Amino acid sequence: MSKQYLTAHTVDNAHITDIFALATTPRAVLSGSGSSTIHVHDTTDPSFPLKQSISDAHKLGTHHIAASRDGRVAASAGFGGEVKIWRLNGDTGEWSLSGEVATSSNKPGEAWALALSEDGGYLAATTNDGRVNVWNIASEGNPKIQEYETGSPGSGSFGLCVDLSRDGQYTASGHQDGAVYIFNNSTGRILFSLSGLAKPVRSVAFSPGNSRLAAAGDAGIIALYDMKHGEHVGNLTGHASWIMAVDWSDTGEFLLSGSMDGKVKVWSIERNACVATHSETDKALWAAKWLPKTGKSEMFCTAGSNRSLAFYREATGA
Repeated sequence: MSKQYLTAHTVDNAHITDIFALATTPRAVLSGSGSSTIHVHDTTDPSFPLKQSISDAHKLGTHHIAASRDGRVAASAGFGGEVKIWRLNGDTGEWSLSGEVATSSNKPGEAWALALSEDGGYLAATTNDGRVNVWNIASEGNPKIQEYETGSPGSGSFGLCVDLSRDGQYTASGHQDGAVYIFNNSTGRILFSLSGLAKPVRSVAFSPGNSRLAAAGDAGIIALYDMKHGEHVGNLTGHASWIMAVDWSDTGEFLLSGSMDGKVKVWSIERNACVATHSETDKALWAAKWLPKTGKSEMFCTAGSNRSLAFYREATGA
């Protein structure tokens, strides 16, 4: 049985350049692009109006954004190498700069992909030489608590993507050479080195219950791994181009994926099959994210080279 999603709204020209990053909260979508401004759109209003523009967030542009599940903490990485922490003011509903994390150089490539734990207490970031860093941003000074090496020191494969399990217990990273690693943040040790993808991995994502990990990239497939034993348990196939983003639904029943060919797909994990495909554009989709479910129907958002935000809503038939 297929699922049907309708285009709920499209925000044309949401940014003046390609939109590279999306983060969703219970009330908003944060988007970052090649320009210096981060935009915040209100998802509680059917017209998804622009609620806030954070000018000069990153002078050279923003390539990754992450947000906590409760929507109170966000982090962004800029092309200049800086990583900034943002916190939501509960009175005004606006985001303000809370601080930065200290990288070893603050140069381009020292911090690339980002992920936050569910409570916003831990932040993970990859580097261009294969390291994966984890900071405790709930503590004063944002101390680094782990630094993982995925190759020989200083010469590992570029970490293109990262995810933190919701409880902050595990970190997963995907790399230019096709490698996928899972680390235990409590012990500071590697848990699994996963096989199955021989080409660059662009996105990794833990399922809500940490039972599965999804990984995808230039191979055009989504590889699924069992977290208990680190076994490759299946592939989802159907994309004809690089997969740039994967994201689990709140229940873990469905997986969202966005591709360079402009197509976004929804996959049933139980059926191991694609149940919906949409194409708002023939240009690259850099980001695709579910919106936290607040009503009866599911919603997701996509963004990319067409500089627009596209919002989709599940057709419930009600």
